[in-house]
Amino acid sequence: MDVLWESTEPLTVRQVGLRLTDRELAHTTVMTVLDRLAKKGIARRQRDGRAWRYQAAADREAYVTELMLHALDQTGDRSAALASFARRVSGAEAQVLRRALESLGETTRD
Repeated sequence: MDVLWESTEPLTVRQVGLRLTDRELAHTTVMTVLDRLAKKGIARRQRDGRAWRYQAAADREAYVTELMLHALDQTGDRSAALASFARRVSGAEAQVLRRALESLGETTRD
């Protein structure tokens, strides 16, 4: 996903593979992963002749937000999970959270 997030334009499987310089991956492996990401809605694809071009369906922040919300759905006690999370973030991160909540006009979210 980092490759797709860093690109300003949709990429072919080959282009994605070439940008994954830290690994030796088969073309079919990259194709399979991109296909699965598209089927899950994490990436979008469009036809370009015989090839597909892929791009991120949302920015990294939106994706991480969905992961965090999914994680909260996995707990039996959302309040406890949120409180635990809040205790573990840095002071600067806590300030960002406070400002975000204040801008919503809320102090809690059910």
